[in-house]
Amino acid sequence: MSSARYRIVALPGDGTGPEVIREGRKVLDALAENGPAPWTVDERPGGAQYYLQTGKELDPETLTAAKDADALLLGAVGWPGASLPNGDIAGAALVLGMRQNLDLYANVRPCKLYPGVLHRIGKEYKTVWPSELVDMVIIRENTEGLYTPARGRLRRAEDTEVAIDTRVITRKGAERVIRYAFELATRRTRGAPEDGVKRVTCVDKSNVLEGCRFFRETFDRVAKDYPAIEKDYALVDAFTQWLVRNPEHYNVVVSTNMMGDIITDLASVLQGGMGFAAGGNIGDHHAMFEPVHGSAPKYAGKNQVNPFATFAAVEMMLRWLGERKSDPALLRQADRLGTAVATTIAAGTARTYDQGGHVSTSEAGDVVAAAVRAVAA
Repeated sequence: MSSARYRIVALPGDGTGPEVIREGRKVLDALAENGPAPWTVDERPGGAQYYLQTGKELDPETLTAAKDADALLLGAVGWPGASLPNGDIAGAALVLGMRQNLDLYANVRPCKLYPGVLHRIGKEYKTVWPSELVDMVIIRENTEGLYTPARGRLRRAEDTEVAIDTRVITRKGAERVIRYAFELATRRTRGAPEDGVKRVTCVDKSNVLEGCRFFRETFDRVAKDYPAIEKDYALVDAFTQWLVRNPEHYNVVVSTNMMGDIITDLASVLQGGMGFAAGGNIGDHHAMFEPVHGSAPKYAGKNQVNPFATFAAVEMMLRWLGERKSDPALLRQADRLGTAVATTIAAGTARTYDQGGHVSTSEAGDVVAAAVRAVAA
């Protein structure tokens, strides 16, 4: 075990967020049982419910701690009826605020189907896709596009007459996230499942939108630096069809902020649903990892939600940190967790309600923690 110490700031957030972060910390503790933990976890409050209690989305010192941390682990954000005076959702400072303040420009969403995962399309739980056909990563730009604050309303006599959202695509924003996608394709060993080809697919609406034309032009310019990587293109509306019909074609996909936000949630169906979908918000100096299923208020406090997305987020965090710090011990810990998760899913011993099972959130965490202990350190 590495003697280095890394500081992880955990932001449980709202709703089911604290429940899944608890299970994430449980597997971190299991990983560290064979020696002194190379990490400390600094858990801090924040989010919509915290705003309702205190009038603050987060404490100022939490942002300072985030900037000083080696990595961040986020639970979820959002609560019914919690909004800021300007109408924005309360708690967004934990997500959008961190992305902007820490310049986390690449939203990285792996979409991998594990053997043993069941899908629900309609009312039945069953295997729809062979697991070997689904193994891609979708990269979306994370700091601009439609989510920039270039928006507003025209009100007359307190009535809204016009609402405007302006999409911003910059050369810097497009180029760096596209380059991130090509670099990732270079590192991925398998390539696309159908043919093993290392390819990057640019998803846009360049037949209509000027910003997308600029994004594709930037894609072509960056691609010249990576002649060994195949270029691929898809208009976003057609892509939603091809993604479901032929997932095996895709290796790395890159898109703008809003379009990427939508297609990643669609892609989660390929891997068994949002309960398995993890994401990384990654910049040049900081990174924040999260299960992307949201706060799920109707399930809060019921100990029912699927924690496997959190386990995947913890694995992503350890792998990113191990690569960044050139620490093979952290990479081994990421491998241990990945093996434990895959073994548990294949065995079908920790299926939560979204998989047609009856295992609770904490019981699933117990099973995975036990599986971690069974994997040699």
